[in-house]
Amino acid sequence: MAKLKSVGELEALRKSITGKRDPKKAVITVCNGTGCHAHGCKAVTAAFQDEVKKQKLQNTVDIRATGCHGFCERGPLVVIKPKDIFYQRVRVKDVPEILTETIGKGNVIERMLYTDRAPGKKITCESDVPFYKLQKRLVFGNNGLIDPTSIEDYLAVGGYAALAKALKMKPEAIIDEVKKAGLRGRGGGGFPTGNKWESTRKAKGKTKYVICNADEGDPGAYMDRSLVEGNPHSFLEGMIIGAYAIGANQGYIYIRNEYPLAVRHVHIAIEQAEASGLLGKNILGSGFNFDIKVQRGGGAFICGESTALMASLEGRVGEPRAKYIHTSDQGLWGQPTNLNNVETWANVPLIINNGADWYRQIGTKNSKGTKIFSLVGNITNTGLVEVPMGITLREIIYDLGGGIPKGRKFKAVQTGGPSGGVIPESLLDLPVDFDELVKVGSMMGSGGMIVMDDKTCMVNIANYFVSFLEGESCGKCVPCREGLQQMKYILTGITEGRGKKGDIELLEELSAVLVDAALCALGQQAPNPVLSTIKYFRDEYEAHINDKQCPAGVCNLEAVKVK
Repeated sequence: MAKLKSVGELEALRKSITGKRDPKKAVITVCNGTGCHAHGCKAVTAAFQDEVKKQKLQNTVDIRATGCHGFCERGPLVVIKPKDIFYQRVRVKDVPEILTETIGKGNVIERMLYTDRAPGKKITCESDVPFYKLQKRLVFGNNGLIDPTSIEDYLAVGGYAALAKALKMKPEAIIDEVKKAGLRGRGGGGFPTGNKWESTRKAKGKTKYVICNADEGDPGAYMDRSLVEGNPHSFLEGMIIGAYAIGANQGYIYIRNEYPLAVRHVHIAIEQAEASGLLGKNILGSGFNFDIKVQRGGGAFICGESTALMASLEGRVGEPRAKYIHTSDQGLWGQPTNLNNVETWANVPLIINNGADWYRQIGTKNSKGTKIFSLVGNITNTGLVEVPMGITLREIIYDLGGGIPKGRKFKAVQTGGPSGGVIPESLLDLPVDFDELVKVGSMMGSGGMIVMDDKTCMVNIANYFVSFLEGESCGKCVPCREGLQQMKYILTGITEGRGKKGDIELLEELSAVLVDAALCALGQQAPNPVLSTIKYFRDEYEAHINDKQCPAGVCNLEAVKVK
């Protein structure tokens, strides 16, 4: 593709790409996200490509390997456009029949359709599947439509139109639009994005940086990974717009090395954007220069914290520092720096294209837009869901997630990653947004949502997350290093039958110290799993300590009872 030198050339190229595509032509999209890779999607994709040649259907159907469709529980997923026919758990042996029957004769193959559990009804269209029905897939929707390694596919669905629009705006006008939209950071803190951009733009410094945090270390969370794998240009476009608004000419993507597919796709996307004149010098003839470098992280959870991430980028040990001076004033190499995560950057083109007023109509008073959650644990439908802010936990778990499998009873849901809190059944009708989750002792975090049934021991759960955080603590500050170790020791003792009177109060006291004295958010928020389980399930702690019994039957306390 030749380098584009103006917005006019970009739009002419887009028109050329879409003009060559027949909207009536069948397109078989095969999910090639990491989840479907585990189910054998590569072999299914290859089988489709071979069978199309064998049946001489090249002029009739296109095969497109897309990113994650979200419904990971049912992979490999195949959706046939434009009729929206949804096939689940497709195998290589099914491929010839799909091409012969569905493409050739227009017949739907019932055994591969999704069956709605309650009425036992077969559902043909993807949009009618309950898992998708309540979703509002603004950020994640194109994952199921495009080949993530094709910039032409991204341009065909309107990609880089927001960048073209932004380059004609004043930087201050872009920041005002993001502020007016009410976009808050999707990486965990929920800080107003526009305010952060404005602070960085106004900060004194000759050089300014923008960073995308694609490290994503929460257990059970994989929203950012799936966005990078399935639609890398969406957040690259957001980064370029943000850099232009802030006045930065250099950007960095800090990405987890354990995400090989995401790493590969982001490199391809950067190379394509550079070759097309959408990255590098004089972007679209605007005079604006911006480059992006990729830095692979080593899997340290602490490097999700902004100052630790920047230390790692600089080649130092990934440890946080006290934020007496904000990173927007002195961040990477002491220069003004703006850090947002993948999902936050991917929201930016939506706001620029559609306007702040449009964006503000979605969500709640103080939490605008949608949020992608990874729905995992004891839940019927495992996968990624994108929902409007303000939807209730009950709607997510039962209407989208299909409820609890094997006839078990819902017990709690943990939101916000290992530093989040558990929320009991009595709060299932809680609206999900930044502020409401904090009120009940949890948080939004990056979007992990772990569902637990009545066979889950809440003391054991608290011990699991504290053990994870203790292992991931950098050890720089005493409250986190020593406090988490002691909390782990007490919790392990309770689950092994060595709990004693006063342990619950001691856990609460240690929690208060961490909240008040830990250096960074890892330590300050680490007590959430402990405090929330004590608040809502104190009786389980007391049963372990006083009666040497685990109500859920998970912890083995028999040996202690015999003694």
